[in-house]
Amino acid sequence: MENSGQAGIMVAVGAVIEDESGRVLLVKHVKEKGGYWAGKWICPGGKLELGETIEQGIMREIREETNLEIRLTGAIQPFDRVVKEGELTILHVIYVNYCAEMVGGELKPGSDVGEAVWMSKEAIPGVVDELHEDTARLLKLANIISVGGN
Repeated sequence: MENSGQAGIMVAVGAVIEDESGRVLLVKHVKEKGGYWAGKWICPGGKLELGETIEQGIMREIREETNLEIRLTGAIQPFDRVVKEGELTILHVIYVNYCAEMVGGELKPGSDVGEAVWMSKEAIPGVVDELHEDTARLLKLANIISVGGN
């Protein structure tokens, strides 16, 4: 069994959220937070907490990061990411995301989110280099973009 820099496998939950105009919400964490996703555009989400259902975790994370209320509209195929330094696994995350639509609230970035933007689907391929590669993969799985990701 390999030693791990983390306490096991993280389950990350989140959503690809569209507004009434079909734009997609992207957020960027504050640089001071550091970590694997720092400085890149991502879809809002975070770590599933013990005792939460996936749906409860998504709703909580979206509320904390964006102040929005959403309705989940469909599951996106889960995928994972394993980050190693030599033989050491420093991050193992399983992403569980849903497509969602905004149903209430006013967009207000939470304390760990520095920026939040609604971006048209047509504009997203133009910023694919600014997306986290896992986010590009997620948006491809959600049929939002056709470039980038695996």
